[in-house]
Amino acid sequence: MDRVLGKPQSRLQRARIDFALQPMMRKEHDMISQWLSRFCGLMLGVVLLAGEAHAEEKIYIVTSLPDLADIAARIGGDLVTVESLAKGIEDPHGVPIKPSFVPKLNRAQVLIVMGLEYEHSWIPALVTESRNSKIVKGNSGYIDVSLKVTPKEVPTDLSRAKGELHPAGNPHFNLDPEGGRLIAQTIAEGLTLNFPQHRATFEANLKVFLAQLNAKIRDWEILARPLHGVKFISYHQDFTYFADRFGMDYVGTIELKPGIEPTASHLVELMQNMKTVGAKIVLREPHFSEKVPNQIAAQVGGLVVKLPIMVGGSPEVKTYFDLIEYNIRELLKAAQVAGVAGKV
Repeated sequence: MDRVLGKPQSRLQRARIDFALQPMMRKEHDMISQWLSRFCGLMLGVVLLAGEAHAEEKIYIVTSLPDLADIAARIGGDLVTVESLAKGIEDPHGVPIKPSFVPKLNRAQVLIVMGLEYEHSWIPALVTESRNSKIVKGNSGYIDVSLKVTPKEVPTDLSRAKGELHPAGNPHFNLDPEGGRLIAQTIAEGLTLNFPQHRATFEANLKVFLAQLNAKIRDWEILARPLHGVKFISYHQDFTYFADRFGMDYVGTIELKPGIEPTASHLVELMQNMKTVGAKIVLREPHFSEKVPNQIAAQVGGLVVKLPIMVGGSPEVKTYFDLIEYNIRELLKAAQVAGVAGKV
């Protein structure tokens, strides 16, 4: 039996109490309803924001070299965030390892490399340390852009006497703009394999890139005509594809073999050969010392030209297109000063 202060309640008393409590109960009910409405609205907003963030989350791509980063960014467009491990002024065959590389590779959804063992001294160990199975060689997240390339200067044996940096052939095909075409196509195919839902975007961006590249190649071939037949040497054997594309004559390298420093007898022979054939241009890559190139140029009455081999290798070279154009124009200026430029 209901009681108030220990005494039995009549029906009338209970009715009066219920009537008195109704305004308070309605107020409490309204407050709870308002709180639930606000809470549900807040939670819905959180869910929608989370969904938008997930939808807008970009594909994270890591590349070994900056040329690959520039081209991958063009193919991926707004869908991707791209970072290069190497900087343009570094030796791509032996990039200094930084602690930040491992966590970047651990987060990478795709790793893009030049291939042909270009990065064999540093990339494989980093991938192992990253513990990211997606980007292990052979898996879909590992994109090797050399797959469409026919390599030049493939060694017949792998003894150290033949050089230790080009075991699968010359990997510097990025310096030929036609190599840039193959790089872009391979990146587009690799991204499509990993993210098929974005195929249309990748294909459209590739089409734009190739149209721009085709126009550039036509201009570069005209611009580079005075370089036809110009004889030169470089420190490392990295301008083979460039020389073949633009008709230059590669006389030799300061290195005895790729990755092997010169002997005194090699330098004497090299300079004698330069004098014999009339080679006046000495190319120096940013990561090599200027001492020996300057000595050789002085001996043969030539000129040293510092040329980047990657995007970022010179302050003016911010894109892949910049790289090719800059190298052509710098060589033209040097050839004209040295008196070896041909006539258009």
